[in-house]
Amino acid sequence: MGKLRPREGEWLVSSHMGRPCPPWSLLLLLLLGTLLSWSLGGNAQGPGEWTPWGSWTRCSSSCGQGVSTRSRRCIRFPGEELCWGDTHEYRLCHLPDCPASAVPFRDLQCALYNGRPILGTEKTYQWVPFYGAPNQCDLNCLAEGHAFYHSFGRVLDGTPCSPGMEGLCVAGRCLNAGCDGLLGSGAREDHCGQCGGANDSCLFVQRVFRDAGAFAGYWNVTLIPEGARHLRVTHRSRNHLALMGADGSYVFNGNWAVSPPGTFETAGTHVVYTRAASRPEETLHAAGPTSHDLLLQVLLQEPNPGIEFEFWLPRERYGPFQAQAQALGWPLRQPQPREVEPQPPEPPATPAATPPRASTPAPEPCAPCPDTRGRAHRLLHYCGSDFVFRARVLGRHRQAQETRYEVRVQLVYKNRSPLRTREYLWAPGRCPCPPLAPHREYLLAARRLVSADGTQDRLLLPHSGYARPWSPAEDSRVRLVARHCPV
Repeated sequence: MGKLRPREGEWLVSSHMGRPCPPWSLLLLLLLGTLLSWSLGGNAQGPGEWTPWGSWTRCSSSCGQGVSTRSRRCIRFPGEELCWGDTHEYRLCHLPDCPASAVPFRDLQCALYNGRPILGTEKTYQWVPFYGAPNQCDLNCLAEGHAFYHSFGRVLDGTPCSPGMEGLCVAGRCLNAGCDGLLGSGAREDHCGQCGGANDSCLFVQRVFRDAGAFAGYWNVTLIPEGARHLRVTHRSRNHLALMGADGSYVFNGNWAVSPPGTFETAGTHVVYTRAASRPEETLHAAGPTSHDLLLQVLLQEPNPGIEFEFWLPRERYGPFQAQAQALGWPLRQPQPREVEPQPPEPPATPAATPPRASTPAPEPCAPCPDTRGRAHRLLHYCGSDFVFRARVLGRHRQAQETRYEVRVQLVYKNRSPLRTREYLWAPGRCPCPPLAPHREYLLAARRLVSADGTQDRLLLPHSGYARPWSPAEDSRVRLVARHCPV
């Protein structure tokens, strides 16, 4: 998007051939640049510097959606590289809706060629937009009453890519606006509702309600606190979920009456309640955030096999909810690693009491790990993992078929549930690939592995997964690849 070409960089050089000389401040800068190049042996001195961004232009449209642009220039000394980044930024601008009688923007551009001869002939045509061409950001217009279309070059910036799509054409490319309003930025809201965030301002709540119930009727499952986002509830039984508002009235399935599936508006969000037709299963989804507390209940008609629910909650509201959860006896995700207290040394055994040892075969040496370097490997594991974080390895314990690392989490790049400061990280096999050395820091991509009965909940480092020694360069690569994960 607006990449800088070599001719677009401005060179700071002195003027000759009778031209006026630059000011003394510029000559001093040139002298300083020359001295720096000598001290560095004449090598490239890194990228140049950008000028400040200019002002945003007026919106490309007079109603509806359009594009506003701003630009900057690269200033560099001889020997310096081009500036890193883009020369232009494009911002989505919103104006009052166009009247129903307004002619669409693409139609207006095609109509400009009505009655004009094309293709070197004297024939003229009436043109209307054609959306079946490969590049939707070309001005492809169909000749009315004929079976051909003609491309008149690019559409103007701010033209919708096609009817019903949110993307707008900019410099011949169809771009969508990120949550920051910039076209092509790829910025998305995290689970906490923060634009470009890393899920660090909220925490993930995930529980299974297993109370079988002593009698048929309504049973409380959980309180859904104010501010909850991305609510999901599911169960597989002939029981029925019920939702109650803060005023004590039911949203659906209340007062012993089963409501039809549908979308219900409550607590400032839309709650989607579904019921499978071919099997006993119900689900509940809501994007949130909820504007006040909700109470989730279940109308029991048979023993409860388990109701799974999850949502993301602001950190300041997590403490009271956690206290309630522990009071109700809900299990936590996994035990936190604890420091091992040093034990007093055992007295050495006397030679007479030492039984003869049987010779044990030496373990086979570990095979070399496959090469997992490269951007494609990093992208695959970052986008497909549940957790990406920086951690220091505190210890390692090898068992017959797996290896357990104890790590201290220092920085979280991606997480689908809360991570504690100290965690266990499991790797398959006695010779995990890649191996982690104690007392070193790594960037790790891990998955969450839950057993079928819910008794084990682990962080898993897959074989040939992503585990790189931490460095500022690798940190930058991870932050860059996060912008390219599919939605």
